[in-house]
Formats: sequence, structure tokens, C-alpha cells
Amino acid sequence: MKLHASGEDYLETILVLHKKTGMVRSVDVARHMGVSKPSVCVAVNTLKDGGFLTMDEDHFLHLTDVGREMAEKIYKRHCFFTEQLIAAGVDPKTAEADACRIEHIISDESFSRLKEAAAQGQD
Repeated sequence: MKLHASGEDYLETILVLHKKTGMVRSVDVARHMGVSKPSVCVAVNTLKDGGFLTMDEDHFLHLTDVGREMAEKIYKRHCFFTEQLIAAGVDPKTAEADACRIEHIISDESFSRLKEAAAQGQD
């Protein structure tokens, strides 16, 4: 199943919240993302149907292996682009917002090449 940018954002948010607190519920996602609980409910159901996450009997959200892999990929891109933009002199708030858009549209090949170029630049 191909995810849209919003689905990737939900996975990334669940990953980040899980790293912070260990347990994540839909209300936590809504609060973190600044969206309504019904919006999160729709997204959670879509992600569950796609095999990206599960919800236990206590309504805690858990990424599946596929969901975690996708979330980690997006999160790594987000961090990379945020850091690169800030290093280039972009205001951190703008860098964060721009990184959130870039992370969804860049190809795996282009991202890999940019990471290699950045690593070579640090040598």
C-alpha cells in the first residue's frame, strides 16, 4: 500500500511519541499534530488496514515492522533535512517545516546521494 504524505506524518508522529513516552494513544497523536481526534481515527483505521500499525485492547497504538520501517525512513529524512537547512542558515522553525515537505517527495536515490555528499563534506 502506497502512503500519502499525511499517512507518513502519522507514522512519524507515532514513532516520535513512542520514543518519548513508550506508549501512544490517538489523543496523543491529535495533540502532537494539532489535528482533531476524528481525523486521527480515520488515519489510524487506514494505517491499520494497510498493515502499518495495530491497536491493542487498551487503545494504545503499535507500529508493525512495516510501519516502523516506514516511520524510521521518514524520520531519518526529516532529521537530515532539518539539520542541513539549519546548517545552511535557515531559521529552525522554517527548516523544520520545509524538511517536513521535502521528506515526502524526494526519491530514495536522491536522498542517498545527498547523504553521501553531506558525509564527504564533513571529512
